[in-house]
Amino acid sequence: MNLKRSTKRHTVRIVLLLAISVITILVAASIGSAGIGLRDEVQILVDTLLGRPLSGQLNLISANILLNVRLPRVLTAFLVGMGLAISGTVMQSILKNPLASSYTLGVSSGASLGAAAVMMTGISIPLLKSLTMSFVGFLTGLLTVFLVIMFTYKLQQNLENQTIILVGMVVSLFMSAILTVFISLAQDHLEQIVFWQMGSFSGKGWDKVWLLLPVVVFVIFLLMGFHRELDVMTLGEEEAMTVGVDVKQVKLATISLATLLTALSVSIAGVIGFVDLIAPHVVRKFFGASHQWVLPASALFGGVLCVWADLVARVVLDARELPVGAVMALIGAPFFCYVYFSKQK
Repeated sequence: MNLKRSTKRHTVRIVLLLAISVITILVAASIGSAGIGLRDEVQILVDTLLGRPLSGQLNLISANILLNVRLPRVLTAFLVGMGLAISGTVMQSILKNPLASSYTLGVSSGASLGAAAVMMTGISIPLLKSLTMSFVGFLTGLLTVFLVIMFTYKLQQNLENQTIILVGMVVSLFMSAILTVFISLAQDHLEQIVFWQMGSFSGKGWDKVWLLLPVVVFVIFLLMGFHRELDVMTLGEEEAMTVGVDVKQVKLATISLATLLTALSVSIAGVIGFVDLIAPHVVRKFFGASHQWVLPASALFGGVLCVWADLVARVVLDARELPVGAVMALIGAPFFCYVYFSKQK
């Protein structure tokens, strides 16, 4: 009876969170220098989906702003937030550290290094063109974590959590040192590199949405298949092995999938921290420890959080736009301190 009641309560909360996500996307897409009423926005979206012609010059202008500028930007922010949040949830569970994330393993520094190399050299992959920087950043971020896992495996074949974190910090610092050298040599691209590192969704179009959507949905679906193993592993690796969980294989698979999400998100939007820290902690307060509920709820909450951070970044100042990473840091830094000192207490 208690299990049924708990399942029903969590289902209602997921549905509520899904409704909040849809409302957040609609509200964020309607706000800007040229305001679009929610009724007009919904009408434009319905007419576009049904293939009906738009009436009036105002609707045409509003539709162009909504469909080609704001909506792809908001959806990109939502998908990036989903990827970062679920990645943080997995990392905290696998490494049994409430402050762990893919950034700890060097994803951000690796992706930043790859993106900086593309900015400096100006190279362009023919088939990818505008996606070259995202693709290279994704590969270097992913490669960095594979290096961390490889070095950790050389030290300890059972891949102990503390060793993974320590090696990740060392590799991350090394990548950051190389990036600093790049920045000192790239004065012409200094502003572009620094702004990219701060994170931004400015100018993101539908190409980024179609790149993110299938990957984020597919990886979340795969990670949901590990929800029972994640539940057991949060109790300890020895307990997991006694019930037949292949700890090393599960750890490699889930860390790789979580890293894939973070590397892709960072390569597209730049470095946006703290989403992967805040979302899992908040969600666990309402959904408990079961990853069957925590994973999808974290994804939705992370998407909402990222959309609101982007909205604040683009409307708080009239003349210019703030980096999303800076807005998230203003929220995340105090939250980080709260989590750390609460754990110590």
